[in-house]
This record gives sequence, structure tokens and C-alpha cells, in this order.
Amino acid sequence: MTERLPRIALVAFVLLLPLHNLAMALLWDAGVRDVALDVVSAWKEVLLAAALAAIVWRRRGLPFKATAADWLALAYAAFVVLYALIPQDWLGGEAGARGILYGVRHDLTPVAAYFLGRGIALSARDRDRVALAIVGVAALVAAWGLVDAYAISLQTWRDSGVPGWFREQLGLRYEGLSGLPENWVYNTGDERPLRRLVSTFLSPLATAYLLLAAILAAATWRRSRALSAVMLLLAVGLLFTYSRTTIAALALGLVVLGWALRSWWPVGAAAVLLAAAFFFVRAYPDIAPETRYTADELRFQREGGQREPTSGDPFDPAEASFDSHLDSLRDGIETVVTHPQGYGVGNAGVTAKRTGGEIKAGESTYTELGVELGLLGMLAFVGWNVAILRLILRRAPWVAATLAAVLALGLQTDVIGVHWLAFVLWALAGERA
Repeated sequence: MTERLPRIALVAFVLLLPLHNLAMALLWDAGVRDVALDVVSAWKEVLLAAALAAIVWRRRGLPFKATAADWLALAYAAFVVLYALIPQDWLGGEAGARGILYGVRHDLTPVAAYFLGRGIALSARDRDRVALAIVGVAALVAAWGLVDAYAISLQTWRDSGVPGWFREQLGLRYEGLSGLPENWVYNTGDERPLRRLVSTFLSPLATAYLLLAAILAAATWRRSRALSAVMLLLAVGLLFTYSRTTIAALALGLVVLGWALRSWWPVGAAAVLLAAAFFFVRAYPDIAPETRYTADELRFQREGGQREPTSGDPFDPAEASFDSHLDSLRDGIETVVTHPQGYGVGNAGVTAKRTGGEIKAGESTYTELGVELGLLGMLAFVGWNVAILRLILRRAPWVAATLAAVLALGLQTDVIGVHWLAFVLWALAGERA
């Protein structure tokens, strides 16, 4: 069992994490709440810990040849542990015990997943099966998301357990869309919101990241009609998430893939992708499924628009989404520069939001880590991932391309807070490192 458990864990993460949020929301709606639901939702951490314990038990007494990436992973983990133990008032942080616990889990998950991968020895056939599973589950996620966007009304989701799961269980209070995450819709500025593909992740961004990884995995396979149809479905699903930064990151990933394969065709594919995305984004208001705000939501949107008028041009830096991300990144960088020693674990991003603390920095993976672990801790994370990329670029081109794309997305988004990425991508990277 100790031999099989790590592999079972990896496959479970690939197949089940895309369903995690939806399943938890359904359980919340069915009356499973509070501590009981916390225990159920911790299945992924319990499985990861069990798989790591199985690896340690199986390899006890055996020599382990550490790589530079391994040592950098441990250095980064040491920063996390150190900044969790240093009293918060020494650093100027405000996180309580709960915030620190959540922060440690958030920051260390990719390290744990990486060492899970380091303890798994997959054959070439096993790796192909894992890639096939990723592409298959992504195709199902894309197909369901398209059906949902056009066939299931937003009101159905307002009346579901989704708002309660986010608000009551996770402590994430969303005001602009009746408890649903505001990014479920794209606000064109004319009070005519457009649906985005959120699928089973209940998030357009997390969905887009899975589709990005699946497209890069499938891009290395031999061409066939069936594969072309699947690739088209994945690409359409990605476009309907309306995540422009993910599309740009996919183009970067294709360029990295071309470099790894010593081939020009992925670069050409990146150019075609960007051209197609440009026209799709322009046409989105005419082809996207429309929805409506409730009276309370409309009042909230109008008040926000009066405070901060924005552009309706999706390519304008003053557009609401672009402007918000840029402001967040700029503020986070300024905080890290002016306070390079860090504030301690639990003072950034969703962790601080969930636990009621002041959010010292948000959204960007790097500024969040810089705020929590200091500038050196953030650089340890960057150095670790650069070392991984150097090791796997030729060994696992599509994994390296996906990791490069995700690290680029980290400038805008907390990528290690996306469970599928933290558990799966870093495990796959570790397996090839």
C-alpha cells in the first residue's frame, strides 16, 4: 500500500480537485456545515500528508540524492516555519493563531506536493496516463462550463449553497453579486453583465488554469482528429473564462514549449492564439451569455461606478479589472520595498481576508510572499522554482511550459492558493526534477 498510495493521491488530486468547491457547496446546502464540513474539505491535505508519510516510510534508510531545487525548497519552507514562529508584534503583523495556521498551509502546500512528486517514480506510460487524465477532466470541465453559462441561470446559483459555502464556511464575503464571487460575470460598464465560464471550480480563473495546463499537455501529442476536437473544446472553454492574462500566459507557455522542443510550431500556435483571442475579446459582448443584476446588486454597482469610473474597453489599462490588478501589484511592491523584513505568515491575501486581519498585500503571489516572509523568503520561492524549471525543461517540456506560464500568472494572481495548481502542478514538477 505504501508503494501505491502516493500514485493514488496524485491521480485523486488530478481528478477530484476540479470538483472540490462544487461538492463542498452542495454539502453546505445539504446541511453539512461548520466543523463537519471543515473536516470533509480537508480530505486533500489528509491525503497529501498520508502519501508523504508513505514515501518516508518506504524510503527509510535509503540514500537520497538531493538536487539544488530540493535544497531551495527546504530553504523556502524554513522561511515559512520561521515567520510562523516569530511573534507577530516583532514584525508589525496582526495575524492570530488561525491566520498563521491557514497561512502555513497555504505557503507550504506546493512544497509538500513537490516532495510528493520527488517520491514517486512514474514510468513513461504512467506519465502519459496522468497527462491523459488531465486533458480528459479539463475537457469535461470545459463542456460543463459552457452548458452552465448558457443553460443555467445566475439566479439558480444565487439560490444554491455556493454563497453560503463562500460566506459562512470560508469567510469570503462577496457583496456585488448576492454572495457569489464578483468575477463570475464581466461587467461591460453598461449594466449588462456577461456570464463567464466558472464550471465546477466555481471560479473562472481556476478553471482557466486547468485548461491552460491541459492545452499544453495535449500540444505535445501526435495530431489526430479526436485530439483536434478536444483541443478546440479546451480553447473555446478558455476563451469563455474571459481570463485575458491566462490567454497571454498560455502564449508564453507555448513559446517555452517551443524552446524545450526545439520547434517553431508552438511559437506559431502562440501567435494564432493571441490573434484569435483579440477578436474573441472584441466580439465577447455580442456572443457571451447575458445575465441581469438584482436591484440590490445594481445599486452596489452604481455606487462603485460613481466612486471609481472605469473604461469599458477590454484592452484599456484603465479598464476595471486591469486597473484593479495593477493597483494591487503596485501597492504590494511598495509594501515589500518599504517593509522588506516581512510582517509574518497570515498577513496577506485570502488568508488575511478570511481571518479578519488587515490585508498587507493581495493577489500577486510574489508580493503576498514578500509581505509574509520578507524579501528573502520571496526570493527563496522564486529561486526554487527557477531551479525546477532548469531541471525539467528538457525532461518534461509541457510541465515546464505550464510552470513557466503559472509563474508569470503569479504576478497577478495567488497561484499557490489555487488547489489544483498547488497539489498537481508542483507534484508533477517534483516527479521530473
